[in-house]
Amino acid sequence: MRVVLDTNIVLDAFVFDDPASRPLKLALAAHQLKWVATKAMRDELERVLGYPKIVPRMLFYQVSAAHVLAQFDGQATLVDTAPKACATCRDPDDQMFIDLAVSHQALLLSKDQAVLCMHKRLFSLSVIVQEAVQ
Repeated sequence: MRVVLDTNIVLDAFVFDDPASRPLKLALAAHQLKWVATKAMRDELERVLGYPKIVPRMLFYQVSAAHVLAQFDGQATLVDTAPKACATCRDPDDQMFIDLAVSHQALLLSKDQAVLCMHKRLFSLSVIVQEAVQ
């Protein structure tokens, strides 16, 4: 099964080691899920890892930006940018995740309310939206 991870999910898994993200990390490691992403998603992650609110958290959890990006590089399969989906998110920053999930009919993991509220529309496009792996 293919999965698209929004940036907050990646942070939960690889910076904050959120217990809710542990099943995701296990599924990725066991190749039960195929993480698909784009260069733009990696670029966003790299930018977010430099945010003033994130840097101290990485220090607290003893995680470097290089380590998080290495997790991305080692586990995500980079694919081409997806065409615009027929479902539009009210937050333009989240649209790339929706487009990719629709294009690959992938599970979309997000904690963003702008994405979560679209679950019915996305389900009709063969995309399941969840906050965590269940």
